[in-house]
Amino acid sequence: MSAPPIPAVLPQADLDFLNEKGWQYEIEPLPGEVRIYIRNFPLPEAYSPRVTDLLIRLPFGYPQSNPDMFWTKPDVRLLSGAYPTRADYHDPSADSWQRWSRHGNWRPATDNLRSKMASVKRELEAGI
Repeated sequence: MSAPPIPAVLPQADLDFLNEKGWQYEIEPLPGEVRIYIRNFPLPEAYSPRVTDLLIRLPFGYPQSNPDMFWTKPDVRLLSGAYPTRADYHDPSADSWQRWSRHGNWRPATDNLRSKMASVKRELEAGI
């Protein structure tokens, strides 16, 4: 007898996107949110280290609800040694990951993980 199917915690389009990118990722469903850990995520030249783990937290109600911010571990700094703007807080609700306080415009039922990752990429490429 086979095990019952695991219920989907992400829309199929988001799973397809993660697989298309070829990232090494883990999905952790928790009460009130789903966490996506992207391992060995490459960063632009403005940062040290150049590779980090990236955490995206999808709140209850996603994709109607805005996933807001993102998190990194280990700490990421600018090459000058300074923390990037609004990225100097270690969030106890995310196991002390470095929180990047970024609040983009979210279009409910239109935006998805692909558009969220595009906004993360834009923020990182800004190098601030």
